[in-house]
Amino acid sequence: MLISGAELFVKALRSEQVDTLFAYPGGQAIDLFDALYGVDAIDVILPRHEQGLVHAADGYARSTGKAGVCLVTSGPGATNLVTGIATANYDSVPLVCFTGQVPKNLIGNDAFQEVDIVGITRSICKYAVTVRKREDLGAVIKKAFYIAKTGKPGVVVVDIPKDIQRELGSDLYPEMVEIRGYKPNTSVHMGQIKKAVELLNQAKKPVFLIGGGVNIAHAHKEMTRLAELTGIPVVTTIMGKGAVPTSHELYVGNIGIHGSFAANSAVSECDVLFSIGTRFNDRITGKIGKFANHSTIIHIDIDSASISRNIGVDIPIVADAKNAISILLEKAGPLNIEDWISQISIWKKRFPVKMEPSGMTPEMIIKVINQTFEKAVIATDVGQNQLWATQFLDLNEHRQMLTSGGLGTMGYGFPAAIGAKLGNPEKDVIVISGDGGMQMNIQEMATAVVYELPVIICVFNNGYLGNVRQWQEMFYNKRYSLTCLRYRKYCSTSCNSPDGKCPDYTPDFVKLAKSYGAKGIRVTKADEIKTAFQEARKNQKTPTLIEFIIEREINVMPIVPPGNPLSDMILESEEKEV
Repeated sequence: MLISGAELFVKALRSEQVDTLFAYPGGQAIDLFDALYGVDAIDVILPRHEQGLVHAADGYARSTGKAGVCLVTSGPGATNLVTGIATANYDSVPLVCFTGQVPKNLIGNDAFQEVDIVGITRSICKYAVTVRKREDLGAVIKKAFYIAKTGKPGVVVVDIPKDIQRELGSDLYPEMVEIRGYKPNTSVHMGQIKKAVELLNQAKKPVFLIGGGVNIAHAHKEMTRLAELTGIPVVTTIMGKGAVPTSHELYVGNIGIHGSFAANSAVSECDVLFSIGTRFNDRITGKIGKFANHSTIIHIDIDSASISRNIGVDIPIVADAKNAISILLEKAGPLNIEDWISQISIWKKRFPVKMEPSGMTPEMIIKVINQTFEKAVIATDVGQNQLWATQFLDLNEHRQMLTSGGLGTMGYGFPAAIGAKLGNPEKDVIVISGDGGMQMNIQEMATAVVYELPVIICVFNNGYLGNVRQWQEMFYNKRYSLTCLRYRKYCSTSCNSPDGKCPDYTPDFVKLAKSYGAKGIRVTKADEIKTAFQEARKNQKTPTLIEFIIEREINVMPIVPPGNPLSDMILESEEKEV
């Protein structure tokens, strides 16, 4: 039977069990949208901007474990995906992004809304391809889903010219795929596992360093059991947080430039560092020459290119995290490391991550979230709000955090939460954002309203681009260059002292939320926090935005100054020593 390329596209989505498609129409994709018309099996979601669209697909994928799928037109429709593609790919999120393209005979002629989206995205995705022949369309789409979901997950871009969308051809969609040169590793090298276990058995001060790869592999239960079996303390990266419950006695905290004293000290002082599913990026290592320089390092990662790229390791193991951990559960045993556990406990008690009470703090707000929402997905934006969330959120098998770790994309949190709510309608979905990041994709409030998504949006409003302002305060002599969001034309460009004479904030978030048809609440006192969340939970048809007015020059602490080793932390306003 002959069908159009657009009809085969829809058949492919249904064969891949795609139930939600994030899509924005345009001229070079109109045939694909026409084929989707009236297809009840696929819920087609229309966000208000393509960047919001791809972040929503990302949030859907992270929160469900399925591939996120999106569709846009050529030119600006395609280029508006670029930030979201890089965001998802850095964090190993499986996305398949379809873009319309001008007809093949016009490619390279500077046609209206023509861009080489494959060339643009090749370096920021796992695979990108333009379909050149109608007979290849089914196989290309099949490969796209396979590549996105297997091995180290990532983003695949499929560019479909308009004439191929219209051309008639076979209705067959392949059931299997075979790609020469692409053979994701599924085995675990038993010899390397044996070496790792032998090294652990000799360790006096071992640490598990867990990255996002464990969460991606859905190995939470296995990782918790391994920690309990061996008795080894667990430190996580931001992306690895939640791999073991944060309330677990063996959980130490986050590592990195805003990591806890205990976590950074444990990695700095350990004799065996067993890392699973992390890239050792600069946000967690500090000064590379001083990182874990007393330890032997074991590294499990599904991507061989990530091993010894930033930090040289002694025992490399290329494997899926869940498979490797499952085998370790059979081979490893309990260790006698009571003195080491006692030392870490002392560090945790002596130098906890906390905020000194000064009005209403983010710690207070996040603790109410922990107490109020048992089963929830929390999407953060980027900046101080993200860092406070990673410090104070309690995560476990019922409470998940979505955040942009590798790229650090402002504007991610709100649309990601929309995608998460669409994928998890039975769960509470909460956004933690700053006032700066919230404005980057605030147009998606319309999406949340029209699809009746009762997400709860927490805006921490300090009137600044807070993370950059903190660095300006601490390392640039308080030269607040372009970080004040209450600035007006008549303000001094060298102002670094906010006071009661500062202009009103623009916009009024509460009024703006109401103008979209959402609920808006402003909270200025700590005793109003709980009531605000109770009111938000009652609102089950539209989103609720809660604006928390926090101290303007509040900082994220501890912090490792740039270029310093993890052991050189500023804990509060001055350095402390053990």
